[in-house]
Amino acid sequence: MDGGPRPTGGAMTGHAHLDLVGGISGDMFAASMLSAFPGTRDQLEHDLSDAGLTEWVTLRVCEVRKSGFAATQVGFEITPGAPPTRHWKDIRARLHGSALRPAVRAAAIDIFSGLAEAEAASHGIPVDKVHFHEIADWDSMADIVAAASLIVSTKIASWSCSDLPLGRGRVQTQHGLIPVPAPATAHLLSGFRFADDGGEGERITPTGAAILRHLLPSQDGRQAGLKLSGIGTGAGQREMKGIPNLCRLMYFETASAAADLVGSLAFEIDDMTAEELTAALDRIRTSRGVLDAGYTTGYGKQSRSRHTVTVLVEPARTDEVVDLCLRETSTIGLRIGSVRRRVLRCEASLGGGLRAPTVHRPDGATAKVARDEPVGVGGDE
Repeated sequence: MDGGPRPTGGAMTGHAHLDLVGGISGDMFAASMLSAFPGTRDQLEHDLSDAGLTEWVTLRVCEVRKSGFAATQVGFEITPGAPPTRHWKDIRARLHGSALRPAVRAAAIDIFSGLAEAEAASHGIPVDKVHFHEIADWDSMADIVAAASLIVSTKIASWSCSDLPLGRGRVQTQHGLIPVPAPATAHLLSGFRFADDGGEGERITPTGAAILRHLLPSQDGRQAGLKLSGIGTGAGQREMKGIPNLCRLMYFETASAAADLVGSLAFEIDDMTAEELTAALDRIRTSRGVLDAGYTTGYGKQSRSRHTVTVLVEPARTDEVVDLCLRETSTIGLRIGSVRRRVLRCEASLGGGLRAPTVHRPDGATAKVARDEPVGVGGDE
């Protein structure tokens, strides 16, 4: 294991890759993160307290050997007599009313929402009626708040993961024996790529699947130009024949701390008017994960006017933004790639009643009145 880096400050940085050797659960994810980023433990314990969990839940972290490998193991000890957490609507209200940091609260609710929606779809009930029978109430709350705390504290910019282990057999639940992966898990992992390594039993728990769905990691290989700077190994509770029950996290720094990698989508349109395309791009530009969108006009075959569209997107949201472009425009295909970008720090500011953002350039800061100020009020034209 490696003490690893401790990302700090406001900017998201670096890339993390998850090798799901034995699979993933909430406690395995938390263990791999704590192993790679031990400096996050104090904040994790603060967040568990702010969520109101420490009255009934105690965090246990220990170092173990799993199939001969050193690893960190995380567990949550539930106080006897802890009251039931009831339904998803009650858990959601508890999280909303907690003292959690806003970013951690939002991440925890997003992870839990995915889990609740998957359970609702599996059982054919309204989402607010979901009761997490198999996910052990307080355990699931602690796992998810811990995952949210560690994700927010490390500020990792992008994620990838290996193929997911499929698992085999059946698992006992309140509803009887069900196939692996469990229905809610399968629902959450729709679109992910699996591999069958012959391992028996449940390899990915519903909570682990909900964390993956929240992270939306790429499975297209790790980015180029990265420097490995930290490794964390988290151990699961079970022993598995022939397979170490481990989740390994590898943390990479980008070649330049000021640069990051984003998705790039490009396509041509020759059968939409400029007005139609502008309206479509307005809808695309305001969608989750889209960083920028625009077009240039030129000429194509038979001297027809043609618009070349370019969309920049967060890597984890590439697939859903591709679908969005195919819905909102008349294109029947597009090019998908990635580009490195460098973004200068920019701060909002006012000068003489006008919006004049300050940009920090290599040779000093500059300020310029925004171009979208009303005509006659000032500006740069």
